[in-house]
Amino acid sequence: MTTDTAPPVSRPRRARAAFRRWRYARPFWSAIWTGLGGFIIFFLPLAPLGKILQVGIGGIAGMAGGIVLMAMALLTLLLPSQRHTAGIIAVVAGVASFPLSNLGGLFIGMILAVLGGSMAFGWMPNKPPKKWRRFRRLPAPADAASAPDRPLALPGEPA
Repeated sequence: MTTDTAPPVSRPRRARAAFRRWRYARPFWSAIWTGLGGFIIFFLPLAPLGKILQVGIGGIAGMAGGIVLMAMALLTLLLPSQRHTAGIIAVVAGVASFPLSNLGGLFIGMILAVLGGSMAFGWMPNKPPKKWRRFRRLPAPADAASAPDRPLALPGEPA
């Protein structure tokens, strides 16, 4: 007696499949790029506190821009419905980091922030595929031998 049961799925495989489903339901890569850009902008001007206080508003503005970008990355991941707002704020903060913080993290952080923000703005959630046919066959009449072939009916027509 044989049974046709599938082998049990391992726990790491189930966890990876669950993460993949979660990742596809969100603008994952836009959050990664935005967060990485914010990280670069935040930590590039990072120096001892005495140096930051000597630099003044420039060092603090760079750190604030990086924090805003990392917050927008988290917002994009946790609330995908707010992706448009987070994307616009990320692009504005990325461009504003150019004059405020070491040329936008030496251009790298600014480019990553703008890329991630624009990806968040343009991301669309997956929609289930439509399961309908354009044409359908009419049911065969009771006396199929005597009835001629009937044409295909359009979706809105009665059967």
